[in-house]
Amino acid sequence: MIVDPAPASFNALIAYIAEQNLHPIIIVLTHSHWDHIADTSLLKAHYHIPVAIHPLDTPNLQKPGSDGLPCWIDIQGVEPDRLLNENEIVEIGDMKFDVIHTPGHTPGSICLYCPAEQMLISGDTLFKGTIGNLSFPTSVPDQMWSSLQKLAKLPPSTRVFPGHGPSTTIDAEHWLARAKEIFGNY
Repeated sequence: MIVDPAPASFNALIAYIAEQNLHPIIIVLTHSHWDHIADTSLLKAHYHIPVAIHPLDTPNLQKPGSDGLPCWIDIQGVEPDRLLNENEIVEIGDMKFDVIHTPGHTPGSICLYCPAEQMLISGDTLFKGTIGNLSFPTSVPDQMWSSLQKLAKLPPSTRVFPGHGPSTTIDAEHWLARAKEIFGNY
């Protein structure tokens, strides 16, 4: 699974995938901001694999920039092949990732949780010590609080791999249940 292919990541990704003798079968996007979708079209064409995203973030994947975020690079739009909703499963070999819809940063933000590995890919919903920016044109601040409540219920030992910055654990982010109180005036 390739998650959120960033700008200029294509060459590094195909080199790593070849070196490790991996065989990607899907590209999953945690949301549609340009810094998470930039090389999607290149990787989809190279590997001939489907692209999956939540339906609410599909318009910006199809027409990058329609979300009103400033972007200084040209990004080719992509038609998604699979729409991911809450409680769906993405299977990669014998690993199963539960889709958790976490609106806030964008309306269609998702996290991917693998219970067997106690691992969460959080996109830009949760970072070490903070949350995703809620001041963007398509952000939905009032929905972020319930999204973070969902994540607070995961096992404390769950390792979290955010879209930016260092990894963390749910336990280290003990403030999740009080996120609105802490970040409510964001």
